Amino acid sequence: MDLALWIVAGSLAAAYLIGGCAKLVMAKERYAAKARWAEDFSPPSLKAMGALEVLAAAGLVLPAALDIAPVLVPLAALGLVSYMGGATITRIRRSEFKLMVGDLVFLALAGFVVWGRFGPESFTA
Repeated sequence: MDLALWIVAGSLAAAYLIGGCAKLVMAKERYAAKARWAEDFSPPSLKAMGALEVLAAAGLVLPAALDIAPVLVPLAALGLVSYMGGATITRIRRSEFKLMVGDLVFLALAGFVVWGRFGPESFTA
C-alpha cells in the first residue's frame, strides 16, 4: 500500500508540476488556445492556479522524502481534492462533461492519497 501511495503521489506531483509550470510560463492567450476553460479566468488567476499546482506538487513528495513535516503530504492532497472539485464545477458550468472525467480521475487519485496518508499508511503513526 505504501508503494502504491508513493507512486500515485509521485505521478500526481509530476502532472501538477508540468501543468503548473505551463500556467506560470505561458501567456493567457497561448494557454487558452490549448485549454478553452482558461478563457473564463484572468491572467493573474491563471498564474495563481499555476503557483498552487507547483506548491501542491512539492507538498505531495518533498515533506515525506525529506522527513520534514510529513503531515503536509495528505494536506497537500486534500488541497488538490478541493482544487479539482472547483475544476469539476467549472467543467459542469461550461457543459464539458467528457473532459470532466479527467478532472474526476485526478480528484479520485488525490483522495486516495488523502485517505492513505491520513489512515492506514500515515507517516505519523
